[in-house]
Amino acid sequence: MVLCVCVRGWKESDRTTDKQTDTPAPPPNPDQAGAEGEEGVPPPPPPIVINKYSDEHLRAIITKMRERKQLFKEKVIDQYASSPEITPPVTPLLRKDDYNRVIEERKQQAEEARIKKEEADKRKKEEQEKKKKEDEQKKAEQKAAEAEKQEEKKSITTRISEAMWSVVDTVLKPLEDRMDSVFGQTIDPFTDHRYIAWLSLVTVAFNYNTWFITARLCFPYHTEISIPYWFTLDVLADIIYLADSVIFQPRKQFVKGGDIIKDRVMTKKHYRDSERFLADVVSVLPFDLLYIQFGFKSAFRLNRLLKMDTFFEFSDRLESIMAKAYIWRVIRTIGYLLFMLHLNACFYYVASEYQGIGKTKWVYSGLGSAYLRCYYFAVRSLINIGGLNEPETVFEITFQMTNFFTGVFVFSSLIGQMRDVIGAATAGQTYFRSSMDNTVEYMVTNHIPSLVQNRVRTWYTYTWDAQGMLDESELLDKMPLVMRTAIAVDINLATFQKIDLFKGCDQQMLVDMLLRLKSIIYLPGDFVVKKGDIGKEMYIIKSGAVQVVGGPDNSIVFVTLKAGCVFGEISLLQSSKDGGNRRTANVKAYGFANLFVLEKKDLFDILVHYPESQKVLARKGRKLMKAKGPAAAKAEEEKKKGLALFGPKPPTPKLLRAFGGTINKKFIDKVKTSSTD
Repeated sequence: MVLCVCVRGWKESDRTTDKQTDTPAPPPNPDQAGAEGEEGVPPPPPPIVINKYSDEHLRAIITKMRERKQLFKEKVIDQYASSPEITPPVTPLLRKDDYNRVIEERKQQAEEARIKKEEADKRKKEEQEKKKKEDEQKKAEQKAAEAEKQEEKKSITTRISEAMWSVVDTVLKPLEDRMDSVFGQTIDPFTDHRYIAWLSLVTVAFNYNTWFITARLCFPYHTEISIPYWFTLDVLADIIYLADSVIFQPRKQFVKGGDIIKDRVMTKKHYRDSERFLADVVSVLPFDLLYIQFGFKSAFRLNRLLKMDTFFEFSDRLESIMAKAYIWRVIRTIGYLLFMLHLNACFYYVASEYQGIGKTKWVYSGLGSAYLRCYYFAVRSLINIGGLNEPETVFEITFQMTNFFTGVFVFSSLIGQMRDVIGAATAGQTYFRSSMDNTVEYMVTNHIPSLVQNRVRTWYTYTWDAQGMLDESELLDKMPLVMRTAIAVDINLATFQKIDLFKGCDQQMLVDMLLRLKSIIYLPGDFVVKKGDIGKEMYIIKSGAVQVVGGPDNSIVFVTLKAGCVFGEISLLQSSKDGGNRRTANVKAYGFANLFVLEKKDLFDILVHYPESQKVLARKGRKLMKAKGPAAAKAEEEKKKGLALFGPKPPTPKLLRAFGGTINKKFIDKVKTSSTD
């Protein structure tokens, strides 16, 4: 509103100005004429509406709008007058040939531009790659220079070590060549029992050093009489250490990138680059030569204790080959306990010697065998049995308190370890006992008859005694497929190959079938199959025997099948049409029978992948069905033939039935039963 008012005011002021300019000026008054050379008085400035700056710009806009209005008036009057806007260029009209030529030129120009752009991009990319290669080459040169510097630094030590090892290899080559005929180029440390036997010998040497070095260091056992014996045993232990480091350890195979390395040069280098080699070298350094200067002291043999890796390796290898590894774990834990008592006995003797042997009631009195007396004190002290003499001095009190705290910690740890070992050893037995107890509790709660309960207990007991577990599949499922296949092939493939039904089938199909077998144990007298039941499984006798029975009370034994025999295969292959999948005989367990079961569903799932074997089995199934078909079908056919020849049997007269009465009813029933059977 304000702007409109302002514009309206400016317009009025402009109109007044225009009127003033359009009105003719009055004739000059000679009286008012000024002096010559003086200018006229300027017109008064227009009034300020907003401010001076805004008013000037608005007046300039109004002036331009008036000029534009005047031009449009002229355009209306004269239609050929030029417009103030720029006229767009006119597209020239070309002939068809010229137009095609222009289009081709444009395409060619666009193609040239594209090629130039691609070449420019290619040159740019090549320059970037060249720069990148130069940078990489510079980095590689820098690394190579650094490596050369490091090699120059290490060259002296490397050359010395290589020269030393070449001399050692040259000296040891005759011995290694002789050992090659005995142990071979390399040794498998996991499966070679000769290596494990050697580790046991090295472990004996290590235990000799561990026990006797500490005992000789603390107790006065270095006498003139005993020193030659100690020296001989020390030399034997050192020879065993050297033989292990020179002959056996460099031959150990190892795994690198998933490959088993069996090259002697590489196994030797791998051993020499390991930390174990450094420990082995330090463990055989002959510090015993210091005997010459300082006398015969076992402290110079403490480096022999660095051979402890051999003891732990022997422990692992022995557990892997033992059927009951927990026995060794228990022995090893007891050994730890005895060694802790041995160390405490040594410390007690040193403390008694420090205090003065026999000076107080707490220290060793000096009577009897020093080691046995001190070991007895260690047992009573660490196990906290009590009944010990009270310590008197501050040193004795401190030593005894340390003994008590150490005994509590060490023995609690060893007892916990022993509990874990025994628990792991009896985990299967605990699981079996828990399963059986839960089952018995369930049967008692539901008032199951005692006969059934006794049979269930018998099944649990026999199953555990026979295979050491309730379900073999739980153990096998944890193994890789390759190992499960190998175990199944070793156990049952020979039996499968003897079965007439599977002769001519694909061997891989037989392997797949072996992986689907399930082990089931039947008690004496249990019916495996009954005549007329739907056949969904076939059975292979793993151990024990089964009997095919019949007769009124199933007391007639037709045949006894033993380990390796197969039954139930006919019902497995036939369809349910016309009762083809019905069992044709009764089969019961004769004693305890362990059977492998193959279900029809598993067999059909396997046959999908073996169409040729499927045809073979179908053909053999039809032959077996004709040869061993159900006797009921044959009897029915014969019955139909007899009826066709002689006609139906007439019914019994009423008078005869009345004469027989109830007296002969039982006899007739028995006859009917026997005839139907």
